[in-house]
Amino acid sequence: QVQVVESGGALVHPGESLRLSCVASGLGEDTYRMRWYRQVPGKERELVATIDHAGRNTDYADSVKGRFTISRDKNTCYLDMSNLEPDDTALYYCYVLGHQGQGTQVTVSP
Repeated sequence: QVQVVESGGALVHPGESLRLSCVASGLGEDTYRMRWYRQVPGKERELVATIDHAGRNTDYADSVKGRFTISRDKNTCYLDMSNLEPDDTALYYCYVLGHQGQGTQVTVSP
């Protein structure tokens, strides 16, 4: 059974940092890309970051370049977020081979 579980969301102040984690299980060998998306109610889902199976190639949305870093260790993916802004407030979820988790809420507020 495939499971994708995100964690690490929290309420933080602008300028602070946060690390999100995503664990994917039931997918066999880790030969797949992993992605982080975020969703704000009433807005389109945004692809935040992507990492390839080897962890060597990454890609970011322009809105987070230079502030967010995606990394992975086999079937676990991380999103290190720094200098957080109120516009980063969203439900963040991990997407792997057509599966996603329930998401983890990040709220950035003064």
